[in-house]
Amino acid sequence: MVRCEFDDCTKKSTIVSRLSPEGYLVSSGNKAYSFREAYRRFNYCEKCHNTLMKEVWTRVRNSGKDDDNVAPTAI
Repeated sequence: MVRCEFDDCTKKSTIVSRLSPEGYLVSSGNKAYSFREAYRRFNYCEKCHNTLMKEVWTRVRNSGKDDDNVAPTAI
């Protein structure tokens, strides 16, 4: 059983995502020829994945012109 990687969740993972628990794409560090190979994969239960997606979209929708946050794909 693969466990959800979001915070302290102990539920079974049902979704594989390229978004890290912090909401960013994380490079695999390998020489990659496709998006699928270029970024690490993370496991989440449905509830935690939905929470993560809400947080990411809130950050993306916010103009953010006065903060120092980088784009969700910068890391």
